[in-house]
Amino acid sequence: MAATISFKPQYMKVGVLTAALQELTPREVRDADPDKAIEDWLIYARDLGADCIQLSSAIHPTLSDIPAEAMLDPVANHLDLRSPFNRSRAERVGAAVKESNVAISDIGYFDNHLHPNKTIREQKYNHMIGVMDTAQMLGVPAVCGFVGADPTKDLDQNLALFDQLYIPILQAAKDRGLEFRVEHCPMPGWNTTDRSINNLAYSPGLWTRLHQRAEKAGVGDQFRIHYDPSHTVLQGQDTRDIFAFLNDKGYGFLIAGFHVKGNIIIPEGLAEWSYSGQTVERGDRVDGQPHPDPSKQGGAWLKQVAIAEHELPGTAYHNPIAYIMRRQVDWLDHQLAARELLPLKAENTPLIVEHEYPKARIQDKERLSPILQGSLAYVRSIDRAAADQHALHQVLESQGIPVQGSRRQPYGLN
Repeated sequence: MAATISFKPQYMKVGVLTAALQELTPREVRDADPDKAIEDWLIYARDLGADCIQLSSAIHPTLSDIPAEAMLDPVANHLDLRSPFNRSRAERVGAAVKESNVAISDIGYFDNHLHPNKTIREQKYNHMIGVMDTAQMLGVPAVCGFVGADPTKDLDQNLALFDQLYIPILQAAKDRGLEFRVEHCPMPGWNTTDRSINNLAYSPGLWTRLHQRAEKAGVGDQFRIHYDPSHTVLQGQDTRDIFAFLNDKGYGFLIAGFHVKGNIIIPEGLAEWSYSGQTVERGDRVDGQPHPDPSKQGGAWLKQVAIAEHELPGTAYHNPIAYIMRRQVDWLDHQLAARELLPLKAENTPLIVEHEYPKARIQDKERLSPILQGSLAYVRSIDRAAADQHALHQVLESQGIPVQGSRRQPYGLN
């Protein structure tokens, strides 16, 4: 019999993506004093009970190629890079991190790096390089974002584009000692075509293939996945199945962080449209072309929102039937599966609450604060419960005592 082990649960760090409250620092204040927004968010995160923040770093709205009215979820440029980040700015932000005792887990810039327009694509590339430079100066270990896709090409052609356009981004991350944590949202509403996959890195089959290409180019250690179960639910998949697939194929190491965000499948919408979402009469096109009014182009997101609504963890009812039908995230099983099937170090893995529940997207600090506090507390409690259970099972197994019942197995409903 192996030596008895101690009960030593390992808990994840719980944080929040700062896009949850874009106007914590009013636009007119942070435009004039950009780093005030980071200082304010670090203090706010501390008051919410967060261990860390994922710092949002969108291109400034006056420079973005996508108008805000065409977006499903507003983005935030709490890291403002209209002027390059420098040592003076790094010292100021570092002092705020120390004062708040809230870490920056990574910096998030979510955009299309395979955009078909060269001028727009170069703007996005340059912005990402600025994000990476900032992370390096702050001692932040990673950046987070999308791969993207060129909608004028098929996905096989986009694989070749990855080699041409994205490998240099991963090389830039390597040069700075960073990971690039890729989020896997399919981004169905990113354009007004009938296409639902507009982010090449949308599924494990692509993650493994993209990593192979990155590995061949010498940047495999930079390519990691920032896993978000909302995208899994949207595509009819199951988190435990995905983690088992990665583990079975030897790619469990790819998961390096989590966006803690869910989706609630709308049964009536699913019955009407299937998982393809709304395919016609969205109002986003006129005579076969994108609608000239950008606010109308936002109708492309009916490919998603006609069948699903984003969930802020803790705001939905406990619904075991929905879990079994893969129409809602089972948060406890999510955290158990991560520990049972992935080779991650829980204490080094960030759980980042991403708030995109539409009816609660309140840009009022006093009203939003208790909502975020509740969600963060819920996530922390769920993670602690999963960690405690997993650690207890390890103690039992070390003493040859069977765990009771049967574990839920992947690729089935048991």
